[in-house]
Amino acid sequence: MFIIRTAAAVLAAALAFTQITACTATARDRSTGQVIDDSALTARVKASIAQEQGVNAAVVNVTTYRGVVQLSGFVESDEAKRRAGQAARDVEEVKEVRNDLVVAPRGGTGASGG
Repeated sequence: MFIIRTAAAVLAAALAFTQITACTATARDRSTGQVIDDSALTARVKASIAQEQGVNAAVVNVTTYRGVVQLSGFVESDEAKRRAGQAARDVEEVKEVRNDLVVAPRGGTGASGG
């Protein structure tokens, strides 16, 4: 009986430790709360970019990791790239913006439709 109780206690402790560490952030991973915060920040940045004149928000990809926002995709002009970056910077809680948008050459991105 003692062995069963001891085994049950060890198993319960292991499960409790697993649940605690699963919700805790490490240097490389994010906690559940950080993932949710980053998702909400991504949505707010995307909405801010959508309000900018001359920027097609549908082609701007927004990714957030621990408050750092990365913009990627193709835009039509340097001005659209600048406006998208500024719209992202203006969102509260954004720590940094990495504006990796590329200005597409006139006539599209070079992909053929056929």
